[in-house]
Amino acid sequence: MKAVSVEEAVAMIPAGASVMVGGFMGVGTPERLLDEVVRQRKTGLTLISNDAATPGKGVGKLFDQALVSKLTATHIGLNPKAQKQMLANQIAVDLVPQGTFVERIRAGGCGLGGVLTPTGVGTLVAEGKRQIEVDGKPFLLETALRAQFALVHAFLADYLGNLAYALTSRNFNPVMAMAADTVIVTAEHIVPVGVIAPDHVVTPAPLVDYLITNG
Repeated sequence: MKAVSVEEAVAMIPAGASVMVGGFMGVGTPERLLDEVVRQRKTGLTLISNDAATPGKGVGKLFDQALVSKLTATHIGLNPKAQKQMLANQIAVDLVPQGTFVERIRAGGCGLGGVLTPTGVGTLVAEGKRQIEVDGKPFLLETALRAQFALVHAFLADYLGNLAYALTSRNFNPVMAMAADTVIVTAEHIVPVGVIAPDHVVTPAPLVDYLITNG
């Protein structure tokens, strides 16, 4: 793990990169990183996030500046700008059931090819996907999700990069930290090693590549 400035971290993300962003409607989202993505105008992003947040908040800032070309999410219902861009074919949107979404990310982090789920069998969700029968029941093969970068927000980080989260802001951050080639973290508090008890570590340091300094 290396401590870097937010400017240095975002400079590593090229235009057109695939990026996972933690958070649920902006809760648990690394706002400082997203502000810098906007400032550096990283265009053509393939975004993987639970939702499109709302204008001016969380990943909603990326839609405010039209920086996203493709979105994989569970819903965009509270962001009219994302909806408008989808209807105008400015972004491609893949809407995924939330349970399927998180399991696809978990599969990506565990080195699996995908997951079998009954969700979506016999619906539009099943179009173009393999259907596999197990014990006489049909399941869809949903492929694993990975990204080049994961932008993660934690409550606590220690000097090695071990992370702990606060309440519901934990949401998708831990699984996304497993499923990206490069993991960049912001934390509300950076503390000495030992402050986070070993059994309270949720994301272990080996998964973290870069920690944003709080300066």
